[in-house]
Amino acid sequence: MTTSDRKIEHLLLCVEKDVEAHKTHFGLRASGFDDVDLVHNCLPELNKKSIDPEVEFFGKKLSAPLLIASMTGGHPDTRAVNASLAGAAEELGIGIGVGSQRAAIENPALEESFRIVRDKAPHAFIYGNVGAAQLNEFGIEGLERAVEMIGADAMAIHLNFLQEAIQPEGNIDATGCLDGIKKICRALSVPVIVKETGAGVAHFQAVAICEAGASAIDVGGLGGTSWAGVETYRAQKRGDLLSDHLGKQFWNWGIPTVASIVESSISIPVVATGGVRSGLDIAKSLALGASLCGIALPLVAPALKGQKDVSDKLNLIIEELKVSMFLSGCRTVYELGNAPAVITGKTKEFLEQRGFETGKYARRRYKV
Repeated sequence: MTTSDRKIEHLLLCVEKDVEAHKTHFGLRASGFDDVDLVHNCLPELNKKSIDPEVEFFGKKLSAPLLIASMTGGHPDTRAVNASLAGAAEELGIGIGVGSQRAAIENPALEESFRIVRDKAPHAFIYGNVGAAQLNEFGIEGLERAVEMIGADAMAIHLNFLQEAIQPEGNIDATGCLDGIKKICRALSVPVIVKETGAGVAHFQAVAICEAGASAIDVGGLGGTSWAGVETYRAQKRGDLLSDHLGKQFWNWGIPTVASIVESSISIPVVATGGVRSGLDIAKSLALGASLCGIALPLVAPALKGQKDVSDKLNLIIEELKVSMFLSGCRTVYELGNAPAVITGKTKEFLEQRGFETGKYARRRYKV
């Protein structure tokens, strides 16, 4: 199967099947967001109409700390989906990423499925996307082609070795990836975001990514789309018993998104993706140290209908964020980053066993 064929198959499976990480035995989401509470401020002392969720990321102003996370492209049938997503990003003033551009680098005839994003969102923050496993193959020349293809403001290098390990056609040679990331960070014409794709980022890898020269980390934690799950469905369709078994076994492998935010909050911006499903999840992410959040799976079905459905979904999420800010007494995203939060349950246990002091989030920099 070609790279292009896999892209449309992946997209359709995300609509037709339950591909999310499974909930815990207690019915809590695998992402960890149910283990986080923002501390209610009964005297917010502000007018909700004055709340300003605007942020700046890599020199671009966004109307909210929200990205339409990397999803698709690389097949002719994905063009309309990317057009709907990009149109909504332009309309709302938020950012957007494209899916892996590997297929278009390999076959320039597929570039239009990506170019449509810049056509529909001429003023938006847009980031490209290439896998770490392809860095040595494509080199700086290939990545600059990916940048030019969409007029990218940044380039994401994605880490998807869980998925690669399940795919029979997967690239399972992960040697030299960090060195490849260093070379790209030094030479590429735009900032580099290193992003996981559903299995999270641990602290020591976050430090290594930072030292390699990355400008941001997208944690891509456990709790959203399980790419092992997606590969399970692909395996079942073709009768591949080994990949079916492996996909089921590793469906919930990874570091939950909330824990990954804490692990990765060092000295460069953190983008929280992986099971972000509401404006409240965004508020919790920012209180724990994230700079932005990305949402993907909840937008796939709306994107298949059209731009209006995507915009309606995103407007609802942004309104939820504003209510969360109001009830936390925070007029700006900066203030929300200093809002007190409480971590409980399995997430607290996980982080404390990893050596993090979770209690500090209940005592974050009060302004008196």
